[in-house]
Amino acid sequence: MLSFFRRVAKSKVGTGIMAFVLIAILAGFAIADLTNFGSGQINFGMGSGTLAKVGDQEVNEREMSDAMQRRLQQARQQKPEADYASIMGDFNAILDSLIDERTLLAFADKYDFPLSKRLVDAEIATIPSAKGLNGQFSEQAYQQFLAQQRMTDSQVRQILRGGLLQRLLLTPIATNARVPVGMATPYASMLLEERQGEAAIVPIDGFKAGLQATDAQLQQFYAANRARYMIREQRVLRIARIGPEQVSNITASDQEVMNYYNQNKTTYAPSDTRSLSQVVVQDQGTANGIAQRAKGGQALAAAAAPAGSNAAVTQLKDQTRAAYAGVSGDKAADAVFSAAQGSVVGPIKTDFGWAVVKVDSVKAGGGKTLEQAKAEIAAKLTADKRKGAIEDLVDKVQNALDGGSNFTEAVAEAKLPVTNTPLITASGTSRADAGFKTPAELAPTLKTGFEIAPNDPPEVVTLPGDAGYAVVSPGQVVPASPAPLASIRVQVTNDWIQSEATKRAEAAASQIAAKANGNVSLADAIKAVSAPIPPSRPVAARRIQIADQQGNVPPALKILFSAGAGKARMAANPGGGGFFVVKVNKIIPGNALGAPQLIGQVQGELNQAAAQDYAQQFVADLKRELKVKRNESAIQGFRARMLSSGN
Repeated sequence: MLSFFRRVAKSKVGTGIMAFVLIAILAGFAIADLTNFGSGQINFGMGSGTLAKVGDQEVNEREMSDAMQRRLQQARQQKPEADYASIMGDFNAILDSLIDERTLLAFADKYDFPLSKRLVDAEIATIPSAKGLNGQFSEQAYQQFLAQQRMTDSQVRQILRGGLLQRLLLTPIATNARVPVGMATPYASMLLEERQGEAAIVPIDGFKAGLQATDAQLQQFYAANRARYMIREQRVLRIARIGPEQVSNITASDQEVMNYYNQNKTTYAPSDTRSLSQVVVQDQGTANGIAQRAKGGQALAAAAAPAGSNAAVTQLKDQTRAAYAGVSGDKAADAVFSAAQGSVVGPIKTDFGWAVVKVDSVKAGGGKTLEQAKAEIAAKLTADKRKGAIEDLVDKVQNALDGGSNFTEAVAEAKLPVTNTPLITASGTSRADAGFKTPAELAPTLKTGFEIAPNDPPEVVTLPGDAGYAVVSPGQVVPASPAPLASIRVQVTNDWIQSEATKRAEAAASQIAAKANGNVSLADAIKAVSAPIPPSRPVAARRIQIADQQGNVPPALKILFSAGAGKARMAANPGGGGFFVVKVNKIIPGNALGAPQLIGQVQGELNQAAAQDYAQQFVADLKRELKVKRNESAIQGFRARMLSSGN
């Protein structure tokens, strides 16, 4: 609704504050994504690389290139083929947001407005990705977060400082901005304005009849629209896999299995668990008495009773030898686990005193003979040997490449099979073979194969899971170019027909709109044009319906509320297929005096707009005071290099 008012008033107020909206989101969510700011590693090679400076704060190429790269990554989530050219419309907004952030930082530096490390630490602790499973800040989780975002701790802290300054400096300025009811009432009345008229659509399909292109027309149209028929760069990738299939003949020998078994006998030896009763006292004489009475037939508790409360009996259930040795020591464990069930052992000297132990029960454990464990051991040793063999092959190939060998020489020396893809695009599809699809496990080779230059050395890439590795090198490279006209003649013909029909439909719509101005109805204007156009329909709406659309306003409503009474206009249908012609027949002014709730709503939104305007004005004043300097030649040069980078 508020954006509607601003469009009506043609005001530019509030545009600069968008930078701080981004920073506020960043700080409010504790940079959960960090998609707009930061410092990266791309540098397009421009001298000092300074694009703008505010006091001692500056925006350099590295920061701006990283911000643009992150924006490109966002765009590619929706449109994989997006490049820098497709997001260049965001360039100025991103640069301005970085300059605004630096302006606040420079202001804080100049007037000694400190942000303590503890305050920034508190902000970091609120980052969702920096919290552990218990919901508290985790240093390990934070480091993982930094790695995922490819940022350093200092870069994150600088972003958070900007967000904190936005909160601390701008919030007091923008708080409690008030717009009087008298100012809000006319805007509310404007929302209640009603308009009535007629609308018609002029479809393009109705103007295609009889259109037939000559060879010259197709050639001319094709030449004028070559960019529309561009085929992305295609490559033949040479791929040599290094994986399980190359080492399938490697197995563990019987001797290796036996050696492993002998070296790990304790793992395969029979074992048992024991339930024990134990009493520990501090002197050997008391322990001797307890042991003598227990071995004479008394229960251990009864045998220990004369020693008093310092000789309590402890029950130890299902003890392994290792567990018991960890508490009482190896000497006691050896004695207890070599005794028969029902035996009384001791007294034995332990770290805690003299122990007398009764073996209450014994559960025998199975163990494995060499024959029983052979298959298990062979499988383990074979897997380890094959893994090692794969790593040896990788090292062999990498050493060959490092030594100057080309793809053919390196893979031949390692005796690796080579697969050549057909001509494919970076998406892994082939124009010549619609059925071809790059296997999912080879996705890393696809990415690398299109990143390296034809003359670059081959690269060894890691495949996902247990698929191993692959050596990849581009073979044939076909640069991006328009598809030959002969191969797409049908498509070009259809596009030419669509283009010509569009011209005809647009001319008809313009003619109808011109005739409908004044006292001629839209229906009569349509009849005056000899064309297959559906009859007009009545249309009526209130201006508030446009505000409620949040920018997604149907073109017919846009015309209805932009033309004057008795006027007709035409506009293209954003969804394609034709043109709209709308005539305004009647305008009924609105009156919000009977709608106090609407006045209150408009007043609230105007209050928000005023708050944003105050904040924007404050930042603008800071820029003037701090004398923001923009290096326009560097900015334009950087922008041009980014466009020509080919990403």
